Amino acid sequence: MSGTVRHRSERHSLVRTGAEVRSLAALGESASTSRVLNLSHIFKTLKQEPDYHKHPFFQDARLNRGIILKHTLRGNETGIFSQARRTATKIILPFDPEDLRSGGASIFVNEAGFERFCREFFINSTNSVQDIELLRLLDGIPSLDPFLVREFLSRNGYKPAVCYLKISPADVQNMVAFAVSEIERLVKVAFGNGPDTATAKFAGKVLSNEMDKDLVPLQQTLRLNDASFSEGIFSWRGFLYYKWRYLELRARMEKVIEGIMMYRPRDFPEKAVESYLKESRPEICSSILKITEAIGRNLKIYDQAYGALVDRQEPAQFRQFLLDGPKLFYELGERVAILDHIGSFWAYRISGTKSGRITSLEYSDILMNFEDCLEYQDEDEDELVC
Repeated sequence: MSGTVRHRSERHSLVRTGAEVRSLAALGESASTSRVLNLSHIFKTLKQEPDYHKHPFFQDARLNRGIILKHTLRGNETGIFSQARRTATKIILPFDPEDLRSGGASIFVNEAGFERFCREFFINSTNSVQDIELLRLLDGIPSLDPFLVREFLSRNGYKPAVCYLKISPADVQNMVAFAVSEIERLVKVAFGNGPDTATAKFAGKVLSNEMDKDLVPLQQTLRLNDASFSEGIFSWRGFLYYKWRYLELRARMEKVIEGIMMYRPRDFPEKAVESYLKESRPEICSSILKITEAIGRNLKIYDQAYGALVDRQEPAQFRQFLLDGPKLFYELGERVAILDHIGSFWAYRISGTKSGRITSLEYSDILMNFEDCLEYQDEDEDELVC
């Protein structure tokens, strides 16, 4: 089953016909999700904003009009990387950013041949080093969620214009409020029943990149050096964000599952398409439930460690959580990104379709996109082939 583009490991791939072009065109019309950084869409809708050009995401104009996405590797794609991995970061370079039906070229970051691609692609560019570093940074995080991308890039000295990573003020406010409520128990243990401003101030330190004296007591309690503490706090911040997102996504996935099972395209499908829809719908819904449950288990590790620290004043478990944080954060991020992508794509392509119901062929394209995100290894249902 095809994803957004057909990939060829030696060079980049060409997308010209059929489901792949329909999928690429549909993807290009939608806004960014946790799996997709849609710079092509941003170019078409926000290029008139002054900061778009003043503080670009990528220095290279072609790259700055492309699509970056987290791609679930298929069996024949895993061998093009030097190390085993489940998810890869794909760069899609449209032939025409104004019309994605014309197709595009793609390559994975850090696949075999990526260095050669960069030499050829950036042959006349004066900013290649910065853009390549930025691509590798994006490859090192589990999702392309605007909140986490902004935090991670800022931590590494990159601050693209706000239009590239838009986050609604309401989302920011709700996230901070959730984090404050989570951290409140720790503040009360550390400082007693002090004023609410103490909780908000401490939470603000955890949610920012500020590592000043207010966090030193926590660092000393956990017996972590500066580097481990900094990495651990960043992962903790990610866990807080993902926990907040999970609570919202869990409710949204219930509606998506119901929609997948009940949706009726506007036409009568051909026999092969009808058979595919009949078989794939329950399998996709089952996989969504499995990932939702896996996220819950990931978060339980955090909840137990945090509970040991604040309820029993036993820091060892939370210290280990912070040390293991980057690995756990990546696994959790992959899974949350998959659900967020499915929820966002479903809302845009189905709930947000103004022209009425889509065709059975278009609907099968959407389900194939979901299947690509949801593949499991047969030998271990808890491990995603991402």
